[in-house]
Formats: sequence, C-alpha cells, structure tokens
Amino acid sequence: MNETMDAAVGKPMDRVDGRLKVTGGAKYAAEFPLPNLAHAVMITSTIAKGRVAKMDTSAADAAPGVIKVLTPMNAPRLPNDPSYSPGGASGRPQDRKLSVLQNSAVYYNNEPIGLVIAETLEQAMHAAALVQVEYKEEKPALNMGREKKNAYKPKAANQEPTDTHRGDITSGQRDASRRVEQTYTTPMENHNPMEPHATTAVWDGDDRLTVYDATQGVFGVQNVLSRIFALPKSNVRCVSYFVGGGFGCKGSVWSHIPLAAMAAKSVGRPVKLSLTRAQMFGMVGYRPQTEQDLMVAAKSDGAITASSHASWSNTSTFDEFVEPTAAVTRILYESPAQETSHRLVRLNYGTPTFMRAPGESPGTFAIETAMDELAYSLKMDPVQLRLRNYAEVDPESKKPWSSKSLRECYKVGAEKFGWDKRTPAPRSMTAPDGRLLGMGMASATYPVRRSAASALARLLPDGTAYVQAGTQDLGTGTYTIMTQIAADALGLPVERVRFELGDTEMPETPVSGGSQTAASTGSAVKQAGLAARDQAVQIALADPSSPLHGMSAADLDVKNGMIFVKAQPDKGETYAELIARQKLPKIEAKIQSKPGEEKNQYALHSFGAVFVEVLVDPDLGEIRLNRIVGAYGAGRILNAKTGRSQLIGGVVYGVGMAMMEHTIPDPRTGRIVNRDLGEYHVPVNADIPDIDITFVDEVDTIINPVGAKGIGEIGITGVVAAIGNAVYHATGVRVRDLPITLDKII
Repeated sequence: MNETMDAAVGKPMDRVDGRLKVTGGAKYAAEFPLPNLAHAVMITSTIAKGRVAKMDTSAADAAPGVIKVLTPMNAPRLPNDPSYSPGGASGRPQDRKLSVLQNSAVYYNNEPIGLVIAETLEQAMHAAALVQVEYKEEKPALNMGREKKNAYKPKAANQEPTDTHRGDITSGQRDASRRVEQTYTTPMENHNPMEPHATTAVWDGDDRLTVYDATQGVFGVQNVLSRIFALPKSNVRCVSYFVGGGFGCKGSVWSHIPLAAMAAKSVGRPVKLSLTRAQMFGMVGYRPQTEQDLMVAAKSDGAITASSHASWSNTSTFDEFVEPTAAVTRILYESPAQETSHRLVRLNYGTPTFMRAPGESPGTFAIETAMDELAYSLKMDPVQLRLRNYAEVDPESKKPWSSKSLRECYKVGAEKFGWDKRTPAPRSMTAPDGRLLGMGMASATYPVRRSAASALARLLPDGTAYVQAGTQDLGTGTYTIMTQIAADALGLPVERVRFELGDTEMPETPVSGGSQTAASTGSAVKQAGLAARDQAVQIALADPSSPLHGMSAADLDVKNGMIFVKAQPDKGETYAELIARQKLPKIEAKIQSKPGEEKNQYALHSFGAVFVEVLVDPDLGEIRLNRIVGAYGAGRILNAKTGRSQLIGGVVYGVGMAMMEHTIPDPRTGRIVNRDLGEYHVPVNADIPDIDITFVDEVDTIINPVGAKGIGEIGITGVVAAIGNAVYHATGVRVRDLPITLDKII
C-alpha cells in the first residue's frame, strides 16, 4: 500500500504544547514536587589551579536546616570515578571528565568542590557561604597567546579529520593574481539558555535511581549515571519532558548531575540541585576561544587556486574538546589546492563544548569574511565570486550532493534584499538621516546528520493513536512536528494523535544535538506509524467480516482514521471499527530507524545565503542592524511556522555572536567577570530588525524518510560574517576580531 498524501506535515501548525507552557502546566527539571524534597547548593573553587588543602564546614554544619555538607574529604566514593584523577575511570572517550568530590584537585575557577544539602534553598545558600576553604595554589595557564607554543594536534575534530590536504598549495598561490591572508579571532562565549541546568534526583532503595534533568539527551544521562553508580541501565531513569533551551550545553552530562544523585543517596531523600546563573560559566561548557589563519588565493576572474585554514582553540587541562572551525572551508567552495588544520591549547578553564553550530559558526565568520576581502581585492561582486567558485560536488570527498539549492538561495535572497541597489565602494552609501549604510552577505551551511532512533506507534480502540519516542524538546517544536509526522503516517488528523517524549522508559533516540532530531527521531516516528497502519490494513484484509476482505493493500488508502478503497472511497472501515470487531486492546508497532548508505555515497549538507543591511553613525561608530534577509535550502520543512521561528532564532543568535557576546575571564584568577545576563550581553528586541526568512523548495529523497535536513543550527552560520561584511561596506573598517563593537569602528 502506498503512503497516503501528507496532510499535516509542512503546515504552519500551532505548537501542541503551547497551552501547557503559557498556563504553567509544563514541568521543567526543577519543578517536580517530590515529597520530602531537600535542596542542594554547590560550593565552587575561587582559584584556577591547585588543590583544596582544607575545608572548614563547622559553621555550615551548625546552620539552620542543614542536613549534610559534602566535600572531597567526606563524599562517598563512587564505584566508577568519572573525574580526572590517577586511576580514575573516565568512561567512553565522548564522556566528560567530571568534578564529583572524589579528590581535592582544582583545574579551573568555579569548579565544584563541595555541596550543602538543606531543608530549603535559602538555608542551603546561606550555609554554603559559611564554608571556609584553604587552597594550595599553583600558577594557572590562562592566556591562549602565551600558551600557543604548547599547542598540540588532537586525534579528531568533532568526528572530522584534524588536518586535510589536497593539491599543490605553492603552485596554486603562484598561479593567483590576488591573495587574502588574515587572522580572525573569536572570544569565549557562553550559552545562557533561559532555564539554568537543574537536576532533581530520587532513589528507590539502594539500586534504583530516577533523575529529572534539564538535558538534551536523556539516554546519555542514563548511560553515564548507570556507569558511575555501577547500576544496570534499566535501574536508572531520566525524565526531561520540557527543556528551557540548551544550544549544546545540555547535550553532555556535567558534574552537577551525578552530584545530585550522590546527595540524594547520602541523605536518603530526594534532592534538587539547580545551578545559579553565575555557576553556569565554566562547569557546563562554553564556546572556546578561536584563532584562525585564513589564506585564499584566486585568479583575476575570481577562480580560487589555493586556500588554507589553520585553527587554534582552547580546551581544558584535563579533558579535550575541539572546535572544528576549518571543516566548513573544506566543503564550501572549489579549491584545487587546500590545507586545513586544528590545534588545541590547554588552559585552566572548564572544558568547552558544543555551542550552536560548533565549528561552523566561527568557521563561516572566518572563511566568509576572507571571501568578502577577496571580492574587494578583485573588484568583484561578492555574490558573483561565490558563484564563480560554486562547488558542484563536495570538493573534499568528491561525492555528489544529495541535493544543493545554494544557487537558488543566492538568487532569491539577493532579489528580496535588493542587492542590485548596492554600490560597491566602501562608505559610498548613506541613509536619509546621514548614517553610513552598508550591505553585506555570506553563505550559510551545516551538515546533515542522522543517528539510529526508535519509536512506538499504537492505534487505540477509540480511534486515536498514541506515539512515543524518548527524545527531547528544547523548545524548538519537537512535540509538534512529531505529532504531524505521526498523524500523516497513520492517516489520522493531528487532534487524534498524542505524542510523548522525554523519558528513558520510552524507545531510545539520540541526543538532540547536531540538528539531527527531525531526521533521526522523525524517521523512526514515521516508520513506526506506517508499520502500525500496515498492520491494521493486513488485519482488515484477512478478516472475512471486513468490507476490505480479499482486496490488495495496493488498492487501499487511509484518511481520517478510515481504511478505504481508493477507487471506492465510501467502501471501508475505521480503525476503531476494526479494533472493536477484532476485540484487540491495541494495534502497535515499534521500529528502529537507522541511516542507510546515503552518507557513504553522497555529501549531505544544508545551504543558505544571508544578506544584511547596517546603519553606522559616522561620528560615534554606533552600529544598528536595519534589515536581514535569509534564504535556505534545508530539505523538507516539516512545520512552516516553527521552522521559520527556528531560523529567526538562529539569526538572532548570530547577531549576538557578531556584535555583543564575549565571556571575559580575569587574567589573574580565571574567574569570569561578566557571569550574569547584566554584563554578558545578548540581543534584546530593540537590537533586532525585520528578519525575512525564505525557504527554497528542496525535495531530497536520499537523506532520510522524512526528507528533513535539520534547521536548528544553520540559521547562525554566515550571519556573523554578513554583519561584518556590511559594517566594512558602510565604514571601510574591517573587523576581524569578534565582537564587532563601536570602539573597533571609530
């Protein structure tokens, strides 16, 4: 039987969880009202390197409401120590090394070194402030420039090769008539989701653990906790029904999660541990500092003859994370000769982590700024330069693209923006109020990822359906698009489908990261729905009492919960009638959906084009965004409303990265000095102009069963460079060191 024509997928459907969120019915990790709940507050280090010599907890122990104070001196020993210590087992390479009070070492400022558990949050906070700590301090490494001489080559760059080489760079440079060779830098940046990290842990006896956690990966939490506490996976449950934003920082298991579980076991009652805003700077990841050396050489007609991209970023002294900035340069443009490399510098800060489009965000800033500089050097239109070097196949692997609509993105974006009205020379355009007007553009791209995922679809006697997958919704609309996918697969209206997620007792799915949820979990949901529907059809065909008995599945279709004959739409029966006659409690299917050979045979990427107009005060250097237009080819858009919202959110994230965001450590102590939303600047409504988002129609039957490429992260890529390129066009000042602030303009 052929799949019925989609009815819900693609439509701008309102969020199915919207009412719960606006009425307060959506429960987040710190909002589960467990009986006899205690509260924990972390004590964190005030030095960047050394060890805890002594902790005087006497005042805290005697404070009102205090149940227990845990320190490295008295904390329970864990069966499997995940910390960085002699003999400590760090688990699988992709797992973080954690600070869980198993030793007295200090590797960065704001590292967990103690835990106060009390009856109330206020009592725990008060007692934590009473603990006196003495350190044996050592000199930390805090400056990447000074430590760059000790940079080393990691084994891999976020599942990509560390270095690549193709062609003859020397010959390519010799054949060029113009060459751009510059260094671009980006600072540390922090995620700052609206919901801070939080974990509520409760034990059932000594061997069953449940955690309510703000996470992008419930199964990752389950895996790590089961290993740390030496429990069967089936004895650890992680629940995360709603997440108040993540952007990558909630994709890993950090120290506070096992600390909450340790605290709950120590006091024999449920414990809630929520991080303060200040505590989120360091111990739960951040985007690392990067330094990128770019070289692009081209002939007079714009054809690139050689390119190179060498990148340095910082990691912690005890763990490893690579920001793969050069990966985007490998695939974006034709370049017959190219070298790329990644190197790491160990510093006494916490371990960096994935932050919205890790690698691609700072990487597109560098390569797309260099391309703009090359266009000016060649006196060539920036769009035409990109078209001149358009990659018809992946330049690195030589694989064909599964689909690529970048040409159309350039065309649609330029037309909507009015790119043809731009005059090429810097400082050549002004607004009616006298401010300098600048126009800039850049390419956007992000890889398409898909992992194995499972889902369950169940048809119920009342004619409704219940669909489950243990994935997560970071606020992006996962509940909604999965409901749409399931409804179409089952042949039901969306109001008769209930979709649930966020629990390790549901079918296993991957982390909600890498823009892969729609492709991975969506494919499983679709295939489970189709399998349940096909089961119902087969039952009807085999039932002599069914009006469909003896027919062929190819002759049938399903719509609004009715299985019917295509040629005779009035002939058929509903799911409810079939299940009632068969006296079945349900008809269900559980499916695991896996990637096929598409990744081995094709290059899988989304693409887009971003156009930005800025206004700059000629005297003060104040920059105001005036317009942003983005056009994207991102496969099938599953929900036009949530999809557009996702892209707008990504663009806003890019605005913050370009113009404001900068995590500032004290160079003496490694303490983050702007660790709150008063001093760590992010965009507000007044900073954001009209954002015009267009989806270029793109049908890709290769990538996955739902045809989705993922849109969570491509929205930030290219935005930063487009803003910088517009600022240069307005002012003639090229800013290569983020953020772009007025002091760098005047």
